[in-house]
Order: sequence, then C-alpha cells, then structure tokens
Amino acid sequence: MEASAEAELVGVWPVEVQWGDCDAAGIIFYPTYFRWFDSATWALFARAGYGVREQLRDQRAMPLVGAECTFLAPARPGDRCEVRSRIARWGEKSFTVAHEVLREDGVTLARGSETRVWGRHVSGPGSPMKGEPVGEELKARFRRAG
Repeated sequence: MEASAEAELVGVWPVEVQWGDCDAAGIIFYPTYFRWFDSATWALFARAGYGVREQLRDQRAMPLVGAECTFLAPARPGDRCEVRSRIARWGEKSFTVAHEVLREDGVTLARGSETRVWGRHVSGPGSPMKGEPVGEELKARFRRAG
C-alpha cells in the first residue's frame, strides 16, 4: 500500500483460512476474499469510531458499487492471515477502500479494493437510499484515528 504524507488509519482484520475457503491446490475461492474485504471495511469504520451501530442510528448506508481482487499466492487451511485496509480515495459521494491480504509469514496473498457510495436511507433502514457528499467530519475521523 502506498504511503500518505498524512497519517492514515490502517485497519487490520485477522482471518484464518478454513478448509472450505480453498481447494487442495491452495486456491482460495474468490468469494472468500470479498467476504473478508467486506468485514475488514466494517471493522475499519468501527476503528474510526463510526461502526455499524452508529451508521444504523444515523440511517447511513455505504453500498458496494465496485470490487476487484488480484490473486497473488496460494494458501492452505490453517494459514493465519490479516487483511490490512485503508481508505485509498475519497470522492465527492464515494470512496475506495484498498485491501491487502498477508499471510503470517509476510507473503501477500491478494490485493483488492472496494468502491462504495456514501449515503443515507431516505426514511429509515430498508427504505431507498440516496447518495450524499462525503463530509469532512467523516474524513477527519480517519485522520484522528490514524
């Protein structure tokens, strides 16, 4: 992950490769990485002080609109890994989270990203969502926590 001139919050989400996560050749089934990325994003926001409970309280939403992953090395059941995540880009109404999956021996297994829209439920959870500008208050949470 590229360094920033400003301190940035990097979230760490620990995971262990399970038997059902990969095949005998050590190829992790691609949905596994995306499940880990999603969990790591929510953990990153919680570390910044704006987790799922706060977002539900404020009727916030951050739906996924794009995701990608590059697979770099195999893994085996029992491998302990961590997903390291950070905000790579703040847009006007969206943001991108960069993820890197590292095995405990330091080998990078995968790199990926998620692009999400920042918004709010119009009239409570389950109602339609509307994109809103990413405010300076949210960005500041990530600077303070970093």
